[in-house]
This record gives sequence, C-alpha cells and structure tokens, in this order.
Amino acid sequence: MTSSDLLRFLKARSSVRDYSAEPLDPEDIDYILACASTAPSAGNREAWDVVVVTDEDVRMELALAALEQAHIREAPVIFVVCANYIRSMSHYGERGILYALEDATIACTYMMLAAHARALHSCWTGAFNENDVREVLELPEHVRPIALLAVGRGTPPLKPVERMPVEEHAHRENW
Repeated sequence: MTSSDLLRFLKARSSVRDYSAEPLDPEDIDYILACASTAPSAGNREAWDVVVVTDEDVRMELALAALEQAHIREAPVIFVVCANYIRSMSHYGERGILYALEDATIACTYMMLAAHARALHSCWTGAFNENDVREVLELPEHVRPIALLAVGRGTPPLKPVERMPVEEHAHRENW
C-alpha cells in the first residue's frame, strides 16, 4: 500500500447509521478483533476489552442506553469497547486511567478501520448513558465503556463529509 492508497482508504471511510439486518460472518468479527489486538498500547498493557453484542434484545437495550439511536439497534454487531483500568493502573498508578482510555480509543479506531478494510460500515458512538451500558453488560467496576462501535453492511452517505482544512488543526513549533 502506498501513502496515496492509505489516504484514499481513510478518506473513503465514513460513519454509517443505516444498516441492513444481514448478520456478519464470524470471520469478519474475528478479523476485526484480531486487528484491534495489534493496536499500540501504553507499556503494552493492552488496557482495553470489548464486548461483542449480536443478540437483538441486548442491542435494543444498548440503543435505549445510547439515547435511542436507531443504528445501535439495527447494526448486526455492536462492539462495546471498554477501558480496563486495572491493567494499566497496576503498572502506572493514577496515570494508568488516562492510558487505559487511550488504549481503548486506539483499539476502537483499529476496529473501525478493520471493518472498512472488509467492505463493512461502522459508526463510532460515544453518546450513551454509561451506567445503563454498564448494567446491561454487567461490566465490572474497573471497566469503563468508551465507545459503542456499530458494524454491518450499510448505506454510506451520498457525498463525503466536509472536513476542516489541516491548517485549522496543525500548529508547528508552538500554538
């Protein structure tokens, strides 16, 4: 893959909120998880976990927890990506909380790109009631849900989303 290929690949990905009910192949789920496991992490602590949700009733409960966002109910798979504080705090103390959050977000990004590589669609969802998600999935206290990643075959937007120019984000040498 050339650098031009990578940029084209990244620009072709978009958040999709309209999914068919067609289930994913187990191989697709395994591929996405395998890609996540290659994500860099602070001190290689891999302070993230994921709950793979395919059950329709559980997806319905997660959709309610996610402010009734329909794509959470409709996508055939929801990857609930969580920060596992214990894994990094055991080594880094309080700073490990930040590292676990970073590890989980990087792993989720890899999962989103892995779905794109399999010609699947995804939507990273951060708007949800954390306590409701925690209760639905019976998460332990040291695990915090960070993102609900909807994945499936969907209908992408008709035109690419406009992005801010790089110059709006990049500062060189100082602010």
